[in-house]
Order: sequence, then C-alpha cells, then structure tokens
Amino acid sequence: MQTQRLTMAQALVLYLTQQVVSRDGVETPFFAGAWGIFGHGNVAGIGQALQQYSDRFRYYQCRNEQAQVHAAIAYAKHKNRMQTFACTSSIGPGALNMVTAAAVATVNRIPVLLLPGDIFAERLQAPVLQQLENEHSQDISVNDCFKPVSRYWDRLNRPEQLILAMPEAMRVLTSPADTGAVTLALPQDVQTMAYDYPQTMFQKRVWVIPRNRPDRALIQQAAEWIKAAKAPLIVAGGGVHYSEAYAALRSFVESAGIPSCETQAGKGALPYNHPLNLGAVGTTGTSGANIMAREADLIIGIGTRYSDFTSASKTAFQNPDVKFININVAEFDSYKQSALPLTGDARAALEELGQAISGFSTAAAYRQRAADFNRAWDLEVHRIYNLEHEPMLSQGEVIGMVNSQSRSQDVVLCAAGSLPGDLHKLWRTRDPRGYHLEYGFSTMGYELAGGLGVKMADPEREVYVMVGDASFLMMNSEIVTMVQEGVKVNIVLIDNHGFASIGGLSKSVGSDGFGTKYRYRSEDDQLDGDTLPVDYAAICRGMGAHVIAATTREDLSAALETAKTIQGKPVCIVTETDRRQRVGGYESWWDVAVAEVSENPAVQEARQQYEQNKAKERYHL
Repeated sequence: MQTQRLTMAQALVLYLTQQVVSRDGVETPFFAGAWGIFGHGNVAGIGQALQQYSDRFRYYQCRNEQAQVHAAIAYAKHKNRMQTFACTSSIGPGALNMVTAAAVATVNRIPVLLLPGDIFAERLQAPVLQQLENEHSQDISVNDCFKPVSRYWDRLNRPEQLILAMPEAMRVLTSPADTGAVTLALPQDVQTMAYDYPQTMFQKRVWVIPRNRPDRALIQQAAEWIKAAKAPLIVAGGGVHYSEAYAALRSFVESAGIPSCETQAGKGALPYNHPLNLGAVGTTGTSGANIMAREADLIIGIGTRYSDFTSASKTAFQNPDVKFININVAEFDSYKQSALPLTGDARAALEELGQAISGFSTAAAYRQRAADFNRAWDLEVHRIYNLEHEPMLSQGEVIGMVNSQSRSQDVVLCAAGSLPGDLHKLWRTRDPRGYHLEYGFSTMGYELAGGLGVKMADPEREVYVMVGDASFLMMNSEIVTMVQEGVKVNIVLIDNHGFASIGGLSKSVGSDGFGTKYRYRSEDDQLDGDTLPVDYAAICRGMGAHVIAATTREDLSAALETAKTIQGKPVCIVTETDRRQRVGGYESWWDVAVAEVSENPAVQEARQQYEQNKAKERYHL
C-alpha cells in the first residue's frame, strides 16, 4: 500500500479538500474552506497545515470564535446543507467560545466541522496555559463541553486515529437526518506528529445524499387519511427547503386544495401571495393560520420538529379528533404528535403521496376560506407597514420599508428579539431563499456573522441583516471581517434602547420590563435613570462600515436606496424605533410560566390568565 508521510494536521486538511457531496447527480465540494483564529493549541499544527495547502483550501480570519461558527452555519443553511466550513480554534477560551455556536448548529441540524485545539496528549507539560485541571481525571479538558452539543465528538490522541475519525465525521456531516456540529478535539502535540497515511485516504470521495422513500404501506394509509379529512392543513418546515421540495409542495397544495402554513424555518416554501398560503403559524403566526390550525382535523407536517412556537406550546391544534401525518427525514421527528410517520425525503414523499391521492381535492368553500384569510392578512400587513407612527418609526414600518425596497431575490436575516416574530408574520417572502431566520436557538449575536455567511454563499443577492441594539452589542466584531474580505452586507440596526422583546415579555408576566432597558443607575440604586447615549453609528464607522443614520420614513427610504449603490464594504443603517409600538399576537399563545405567588397585583393577574391559557395545552395520543 502506498503511503504519504504527513503530520496529522496536514493529513486532515488534505482529506477535507477531497470530500464531495452529490444529490440528484450534482456534485459539490463539501468544504468551502476554514475559518479560524490561531493561538496556543492550533497555530503550529492546523495553522501550519492551512498555510501549506492555502492554494487549495482557503482560510478566513475571523474576530470571534463563536462568530466564525455562526458564519459557517449561515453559509451551510443557505446552501441547503450541501456545503459548509471547518472552524479551528486555540485551546481553552478559544475553544469554549465555539460551544454556543455548536449548539446552534446541532439544534438547527446544520453541518459544521469544529476543530478545537486541545491540551498535550503526552501530558508531560501539564498543566499548560489555558488548561482546566480536574482532580478526578487527567482525561478531561474544556473540549468535553462539546459532547452534549455535538452530533459526533472525538478526541484524537494518536495521529493514526484520524484514519477512522474522518469518515465517521463525514458520515454525520452529510446525513440528512443526523447532521449538526461535529467536534474533533485535537491535542496540540498530536497535530504536529507525523504518520505514514495511506494514499487512498486523499483520493476524491463522493458522499451521496439520498432521497429516502417512506414505507409504501404508510403512504397508502396517509392517502386514506387525507381523502377522509374535511379540514386538512399543511405545516411546512425547514425540511421543505433542505429537500428543495418547493415545486413538489406547490403541486401537492394546488392539486389537493390543502392550505399550507409555515414555521420560521419553512417560511418561503410558498410565495406569500399564493392563495393557499396562510403564512406563519403558532405563537408568531397569522390569524388565518392559527384559526385553521385550531379547527383542522388533519395536520400534515413536512420537515418540522414542532417547536413550542410552532405548536403554540401544544395549544395550536384543538380539534378533539385531529390526526397528524409527519413527513420527515429524521425518524425522531416523524413520530412526534403521535403521528403516522412518513420517514423520508420531503420531495420524494410529497411526490409519492401526491400520486396516491390523485383526484382528491378539498371542498371549494374550504379553499375559498383559505384564500380569504390570505387576502385579509395582506391587508393587515399593509396597515402595519404604513402606520406613519410618530414621533419615531415603529418596527413594523421599518420591516415594511426594507421589504418593499428590496428585490424579490434578496435575503433578510435575523435571529433574536422581537424582530423574528414580527418578520415571521409580516415579511412578504417572494423567493424560497429570501428569508433566513436562526430560530432553533434564537441566538443573540448570530445576525452579523450570519449575514456574512449568507453573502459569501450567494454573492449575487443583497443581504439585509435586521438586528436590534441588544443583539448588535453582543457580537458586532465581524463587521471588521466584512471589511477585510470586501463583503457587502446591509445592516439595518434598530435602536430601541435595550432588550425590547424580553421587556414586552416581562410586562406580560407582571414584572413591568424590569432590567430590560438601557438606563443609567438612578439615585435609588435602580436601573431606571436616563437612557444610555450609545452611538451605534460611531461604533460601525470605527470598524470601517459605511454608515447612514435614518430618523424619518424619508430618511430610511433614502438610506435604503443609497445602500444599493455601495459595494465592497458593509453598510450600516441606524434607525431608532418606538419600543412601545408593537405588532400584536394573533389567535395564539406561548407558555412562559408566571410566578405562582407574588405580592405584585400585576403578577397575580398575569398568573390567573396564565392558568386559563395553560388549560388548553394537550397531548396528541
């Protein structure tokens, strides 16, 4: 057997250059390169290897280890999981910075390869700089924290262990059902050790992404359930996107006359103005979607994991006879809600199910009711877009202006705060790739790094990152990376002086927004003094962005038009909104437990309302 003598790190990088995925006969290099920050624990190993192979495996320098993984996640999500990045860090704090983002990848089922440096395998030097000592074991480092948030985890204590570890890592990364964060902890000495690796390890390997089919008998049973239903409803989730099942879903909806609603991850599966698209469902849903969900006798979940926002904390589906059919590539999700499980690829399953119910259609009056809800909701969106609220803009108006002045193919991106709920309800999605929300983990700080990742994945689209001031302050350093790489992202920074979303939630549970506003500490030792004078425009300008301040509708409109003319650098539009002017809820609820006893009458009242709503929660058995 022919071999090649390489360090473990060199072999790892060379292996990554040869990994290809294929679906429907289309091949794609799986790794777009590596993100990293070099330091104690990876500079001499992975750092040297990335330099050696820089002509075939591109390295990107980030400013924060968590942010680099967010960028990789956003890139992979926009690529429908067909391409991703490796992310490397030093040991200790550098590695731990990636733990939150690893959870983001795993919760959202997005592939990303994490390569944190680790302590010396030989242990002679222990305790090294940044080592967490444990008096009970010498085989624990901070990288063990990745275990619960990774879909696959390994520590390579010998260079030859790479030969087995890499195919296992790729198996998970390319799995439609089991993907997420894959973590390979790399002791810093082992990274630099040489071994005679088999040449076959560095040949091109194609990983076929299958379109698994559900069991035929279950397809027939599902068809019988659909034909017997009087009020069926589709809940379209992220699996529609990852399967690229847009045409199959539209054909199924139109031929069977079954209305469809959307989760955060599924938004855009149908265009917003399709007459059978009811829009967002659940806690952040539209009135029509939630009313028809409440009454439905059959729910067809496609690629959804039924998060508490989708199910409105198990209150969304109230018909006592409701049944569930779940199309999902993951068996774990296809069985949820005690459903009839069609475990398989969304596109393939829809095509087969569509054939099985050929000739079936819901009643004309039922289809018309859905169309009426679609038109009524569009009128509500128009109203919110054009409030002309004074003296400051409302958040709904800002969303409306960005939506109206962007192109259909452009992308809006968000993750946390009150914006995701408003965007889910209000954003008129015209293109399947036009809506990008990280709402599995709803991670504050994802937004700017995520916008960078999406723009790198799809440079021809304009990317509009909508971010509140609180999320912006948590992680804004990748503006510098955008400047360094010449990446143009439009950042719409909404200043509402604090944690506006959680402030509203605080009020709803009787706590009056305590600790959620950005205020000076007052003379009575409370955080209720004057508003903090944070200059967000100066922060962005100092990092190299083109900055535009917008106060009025006219200002914002002009800023959005000016932003279109700027190329090669990020544009930051800073606008202030009235946090008191909110988009309401529509026929739904979210379970946030309220204190059972309190001296505060507002809390007592909130608890009483909470108990009434909680009584509607139900299991589907």
